[in-house]
Amino acid sequence: MSLLQDVEVLRNIPLFAKMEPSKLKLLAFTAERLTFQPGQFLVKQGDAGDSAYVIVEGEADVQVDAPTGTITVAHIGRHAFVGEIAILCDVPRTASVRAATPLTAMRITKALFFELVNQFPSIAVEIMRELASRLSRTTQQLQQTLSQIESGKK
Repeated sequence: MSLLQDVEVLRNIPLFAKMEPSKLKLLAFTAERLTFQPGQFLVKQGDAGDSAYVIVEGEADVQVDAPTGTITVAHIGRHAFVGEIAILCDVPRTASVRAATPLTAMRITKALFFELVNQFPSIAVEIMRELASRLSRTTQQLQQTLSQIESGKK
């Protein structure tokens, strides 16, 4: 895939959509392009977060470890942006991301990510929107699960 195609992928991600084309080109050039085979991990829950990933091609499962085993909490594909929580909060990875199909991703280092946030405050707003949306979905899932548990006790 060419640099221009990578720029188009980035432009289709709300987080980066408002960036100037020259900055997108620099981001695409600076990001490391990686490939993963089905079953390979992009990130593992509990590991230190040193980068985030943009899915260029392919699909992946977002998984969390639970006492009963691994639970898939989301299935993501092209244009997904993952791994940002660990680099934003300096916490261990909150979930694993595992390739479900052959997958290509751009790896954005923590230093580059924070440079982007400093240069483009609108990225911070988009990050807050995405994290709020994820929190809302998680809260809804938790409420549904708790309701199911409660109805099972009656």
